[in-house]
Amino acid sequence: MPIDAAKALAAAPRTGEISWTAEDVLLYHLGIGAGTPATDPGELRYTLESRLHVLPSFATVAGAGAPGVIRALSVPGVEVDLARVLHAGQSLTLHRPVPAEGTATVTDRVTAVYDRGEAAVLVMRTGAADADGPLWTADARIHVRGEGGWGGDRGPSARREAPAGEPDRTLELTVREDQALLYRLSGDRNPLHADPGFAERAGFERPVLHGLCTYGMTLKAVVDTLLGGDVTRVRAYAARFAGVVYPGETLRVRMWRGDGEARVAVSAVERGGDAPVLDDTAVEHS
Repeated sequence: MPIDAAKALAAAPRTGEISWTAEDVLLYHLGIGAGTPATDPGELRYTLESRLHVLPSFATVAGAGAPGVIRALSVPGVEVDLARVLHAGQSLTLHRPVPAEGTATVTDRVTAVYDRGEAAVLVMRTGAADADGPLWTADARIHVRGEGGWGGDRGPSARREAPAGEPDRTLELTVREDQALLYRLSGDRNPLHADPGFAERAGFERPVLHGLCTYGMTLKAVVDTLLGGDVTRVRAYAARFAGVVYPGETLRVRMWRGDGEARVAVSAVERGGDAPVLDDTAVEHS
């Protein structure tokens, strides 16, 4: 069996050091669509180093190393075809605001392997800390088609109820045709997002946008719209990747205010406006 759940779970945590600069943060912000209009004071918080605010989702690419999805595939007991792999969900807990420049020690390990019958789902947990203590903890959920069916634990299946009533705010965000090409410069070089032939082999009509790019675009929309542009108010952020996004499409981001939490749903406008992209999405905030 290409995935040996017991071996993956027993593998020792891996520890390394990462560093990032303000230039890395600026590139990430541009990759998730910041900077339009270029002279807007709200956008300059993300694109001008003299007033730089770090969107917390930068933590998913800090250090420009391989994302959790790719790192999980190099764990002992995991040997699968990258074309069968999809990022199924991402959660992020912030222990402190992410600094614009820094060095941190990161530790990651597979914390769960679930058998969903037609697929396996792995959970890769990554923690980061600097000299002052913990910075963030992130969980990446990785869906591997065709690797289930060994009789293992199916894992949690309960989903949160959809928000009730009309959204408090709705935004439409344009995904540029070159956005995946720019976003991949922050570290995720999976050919699924750039190579038409690879995308076709993976079952898609053309390269798709990184799920974590949509993840970052959505958090920026919530911060700018509901949190007054204050990135330090974000405490945690979780989303399930419910569908793909193709460069050139338009995202409809619907937001519901709550007590210390914003609920969010994202869909693709060109596919009827109800083709889900992000689901079970919530931003916890102060």
